[in-house]
Amino acid sequence: MSRVDSSVTKIFLEEREIPKAWYNIMADMPNLPSPGLNPQTKEPLKPQDLEAIFPQALIEQEMTTQRWIQIPDEVRELYKLWRPSPLYRAHRLEQALKTPARIYYKYEGVSPSGSHKTNTAIPQAYYNKQAGIKGLATETGAGQWGSALSFACSVFGLECTVYMVRVSYEQKPYRRSLMQVYGADVVASPSPRTEAGKNVLAQDPDSLGSLGMAISEAVEDAVGRKDTNYSLGSVLNHVGLHQSVIGLEAKAQLAKVGDYPDVVIGCCGGGSNFSGLAFPFLCDKIAGKEVRAIAVEPTACPTLTKGHFAYDYGDNAGLTPIMMMYTLGHNFVPPGIHAGGLRYHGDSTLVSQLYHDGLIEAVAVQQRAVFEAATLFARTEGILPAPESAHAIRGAIDQAEQARQEGKEKSIVFCLSGHGHFDLTAYENYLAGKLEDAAYSEEQIKEVLSSLPCSGRG
Repeated sequence: MSRVDSSVTKIFLEEREIPKAWYNIMADMPNLPSPGLNPQTKEPLKPQDLEAIFPQALIEQEMTTQRWIQIPDEVRELYKLWRPSPLYRAHRLEQALKTPARIYYKYEGVSPSGSHKTNTAIPQAYYNKQAGIKGLATETGAGQWGSALSFACSVFGLECTVYMVRVSYEQKPYRRSLMQVYGADVVASPSPRTEAGKNVLAQDPDSLGSLGMAISEAVEDAVGRKDTNYSLGSVLNHVGLHQSVIGLEAKAQLAKVGDYPDVVIGCCGGGSNFSGLAFPFLCDKIAGKEVRAIAVEPTACPTLTKGHFAYDYGDNAGLTPIMMMYTLGHNFVPPGIHAGGLRYHGDSTLVSQLYHDGLIEAVAVQQRAVFEAATLFARTEGILPAPESAHAIRGAIDQAEQARQEGKEKSIVFCLSGHGHFDLTAYENYLAGKLEDAAYSEEQIKEVLSSLPCSGRG
């Protein structure tokens, strides 16, 4: 490798360097995930099983093993609103940590809705518009995905209904307002609008909600209207595909300063921003290059680090296909931590398979340690990170501190997947000493297997 240029803080690409194709890691995985199952028949999914909620183009992207999928010109043109996103060298954070490590962060908070989610919201809305669909229904945890899809629907003239997890709906009213500015109908989930929501409320009228519950409501909504499809912001293969623009750009930007990462880090709930950054580098790892990829998750919802590798539903009511993944059980309702986007019981089948095969690593971190890292980052680099993104910062700081203790140089790249401008209540609670750590108990672990379909683990 050539000598690393350490004089640069912001590394840019030109608009003409926006990737022309998405990268599909299924072309290079040593082991493909086990096929999804039809929730009614328990038989392997067929493309027609998904036609009630997805357009044909996305179904094809979900199942293909083709390495490169061309990005439509109209999507690429819209990407120019925020892509290529900048890659920063975190000089001031490095100095504060007194580390020999080089720390870079790919900043996805520059998108119109403030996070990486717009990378897939735009193509999903585009393909649905091309298919003649009039509206999309979806769920959102902290609101980043709901904001992104609301914006994308406004661009393409589609109706948008967002079922927002109730604890986030109440914690983050300005995310809700942003979605409404974009024209979305935002509903607190669980809600009395759907049978899935009514069933939850009948058992627990004060339910905080979960992404699994909100997914059930959105799927039921979409299935009940012929002109409406369902849209998901994480977990699915085509979402990871669209997000690959993050890692593809990052590789090109690092090459401009003569560097390549030893460690790639992303926060991980369903797996979208982690896969978006990591998968283009894992392509190199599979080919024999030395690079580590670390997924950072909350101890309150430790899907990879404490979950079971099993077939499970993606939602609470069992309406979605049954997928092979690391899961805490589809009935699991995590504590109301402020990283609402990471409160999901399962994980991407691709991320899960790669973890199962030892190609990626995972760590779980406590909420207060995450906000400690976020605060240090804000005070050194100036950007207020979303609580979800701050998990990646925690992971990067831990790696940088390890490098200092070992006296070794190390190149670290993480995805700063969104800003925290709508999360100031969480920061207020942290600064006031009101945040509590939460962990996934042994009792909860034992309950997982009893809720799994298909009689147990994989």
